[in-house]
Amino acid sequence: MTEETAPVAPQRFGTRVRSIHGDHFDDPWDWLRQRDNPDVIAHVHAENQWAEQVCKPAQELAENLVSEFDSFTAPVVYSAPQRVGDWWYFQRQYHEDSYAKHYRVSASHYPDTPVLADSETLEGEQLLLDENLCAQGEEFFKVGELVPTADGRLIAWSQDTEGDERWTWIIQDASSGDIIDQRVSDAGYGFAWAADSQSFIYTRVDDAWRQFQLMHHHVGADADGDSLLLEEPDEAFDLWFSASNDPWHVVVHSTSTTSGGAWLWDPYAPSVPPRPIVAKRDDVQVNVEPAGDHLLVIHTALSREGSLACIPLPQEGAADSVVDPDRWVTLYTAGDGERLSDLEAYRDFFTLSYRRDALPQARYYRRTRPLVVADGKPVPASDCSDLWALGEELNKEGTIRSLYPLSSGRFEDCLVRVGYQSVLTSPTVEELDLRTGKSRILKVTQVPNWDPSDFTEERVWVTARDGHTQIPVTLVHRRDAQPDGTHAGWIHGYGSYEVSFDPEFDLLRLPALKRGVVHAIAHIRGGGEMGRSWYEDGKKLVKTHTFTDFLDVANYLVDSGWVHPERLIAEGRSAGGLLMGAVTNAQPDRFAAVIAGVPFVDALTTILDPSLPLTVGEWEEWGNPIEDPEIYALMRSYTPYENVRQGVRYPAIMATTSINDTRVFYVEPHKWVQRLRQATAQVPDQPPIVIRTEMVAGHAGASGRKGRWQARAQEFAFALHQVGITK
Repeated sequence: MTEETAPVAPQRFGTRVRSIHGDHFDDPWDWLRQRDNPDVIAHVHAENQWAEQVCKPAQELAENLVSEFDSFTAPVVYSAPQRVGDWWYFQRQYHEDSYAKHYRVSASHYPDTPVLADSETLEGEQLLLDENLCAQGEEFFKVGELVPTADGRLIAWSQDTEGDERWTWIIQDASSGDIIDQRVSDAGYGFAWAADSQSFIYTRVDDAWRQFQLMHHHVGADADGDSLLLEEPDEAFDLWFSASNDPWHVVVHSTSTTSGGAWLWDPYAPSVPPRPIVAKRDDVQVNVEPAGDHLLVIHTALSREGSLACIPLPQEGAADSVVDPDRWVTLYTAGDGERLSDLEAYRDFFTLSYRRDALPQARYYRRTRPLVVADGKPVPASDCSDLWALGEELNKEGTIRSLYPLSSGRFEDCLVRVGYQSVLTSPTVEELDLRTGKSRILKVTQVPNWDPSDFTEERVWVTARDGHTQIPVTLVHRRDAQPDGTHAGWIHGYGSYEVSFDPEFDLLRLPALKRGVVHAIAHIRGGGEMGRSWYEDGKKLVKTHTFTDFLDVANYLVDSGWVHPERLIAEGRSAGGLLMGAVTNAQPDRFAAVIAGVPFVDALTTILDPSLPLTVGEWEEWGNPIEDPEIYALMRSYTPYENVRQGVRYPAIMATTSINDTRVFYVEPHKWVQRLRQATAQVPDQPPIVIRTEMVAGHAGASGRKGRWQARAQEFAFALHQVGITK
């Protein structure tokens, strides 16, 4: 079957016409945005059927890949138990299940963190939630968070059955399993219980899917009567928070990509609006963490890579609760090549996450003066200058690895918990007891039929085309492989929003590695791998650095001999899908196949429309093409949909999307595929260009382990077939 028989969406001009900054564009396929139009849904179904036909030759390989994913999966995959109140909470996912089961066990049976085993049932364990039962009858199902009350009486958990990341909160009696409240729906991310476990706070999203309101809900009450505690009117900012280890405080943030402010909510007075503690300042980011009798903050007022400081608690009854930055006590400022990112505080220590050498790092700080509690509340520290000793590094051997502090339990516990992994090392959780100095492994994710010693992972540095920028690359291949110019290769990238694409374990990558594919992660500018400066050198007017870096790494893989020039696969998702479109337009002969997952390929149209979800906040990432002709001209030059090259041979392309995706609308890849097919219609031997759409899912794709396996196997088999791997 040839590409000419692929579904053709007719061009309908006049649907969306743009005339701005002297440029005119009449978009012929924007009518595909009309999701309620039967013609649109019929076209989407036709594309799915076409993709199925095109992929038939690779179907046997796809089925083999699913079987291999299954063979690499342990009989039971479990989490390291976490202490809340007098219970340890954990989850297991059994081999035959698509979803997890959530449990708890009393700390009276296990004073220390219990270490789970595949076949072991803990004494007195209780099943709280079986996601598999909840998912029955649902085409899509996902649990977001599970948050127990401190007294262990209730659990709250969030579910999404559409894939649009609008959550329903379900309140359940932990002992009986009875559901007592599911009235809060269409919520954003974030949840925290009041101290009496009778109410909670959550966020509400607006029509543009921006978290803009902080709401207070009483368990069992009608959600229409929920109280508005805080509202963020600025469309460039989002409200967010998470439950705190500190039982007396929860910090609520309002942030853009360049600045932010913070408020303090009191769980003991849950209906009282949170008090402002950090005022917004232009180009100053803040991340505030409560620490009982004071606050800790990472901020960018002194260094764009971050400084760590102590903040006194606001005085009770003061008319102005905002703490003057002159009263902040600096503990540490990022050194050369570092970037401070996150905090987690406990009574006697806190952990600091940061980046150095293009890898996540961590250290912990011990408290030097004890926290004092009177009448059930902490006594505010009068002096923050000598509360903490110098930080101690948490490190693990390995040239490339990802290492993250993890939540370890109650505020009063002295347990530092860290997780680490790499492309070849499965996730491991280790716990350090600060009282005894002893550490122990709580969890190692078992991977049957996999021997990492057969492979090697290394960090290489590729010189960018400017002659001086060094791009870090994670390179993984069989230990016996040589750069002889014969191998298939697979290069991944993202490069936006200061998000780091760190080397992490993914068992779905193992079949390709075992087939000899050379795996590379290009840590390109626009991401956060090398700090804030690395990010800022790949956004707005220098966004094209993201694309040229990726191409420079792709060219290195071929020029160095690691990859055959006609056997390189490229993959990117979301903003990484924009990357795929841009680099394919720039150098279409570099890649044999491209996988573009939920790709942001119609970027200019989206960023020109403030009514769409996320757009206004996105102007700090891409620039505002409405107001700035230079930004418009730049985006017009790289937005993939509008820059497809006519009559040029493109690689085989599989785009994937979901009909309910809020972050990147399904219409973007569908328009892109139509334009690609039109441009390549007369190109001899043009490889297939297909798109697959999940009809009930969102940005993350199909739900459930087996659903994800099947979807990814289709993508992988399609790409591997293009480079001669057919079994």
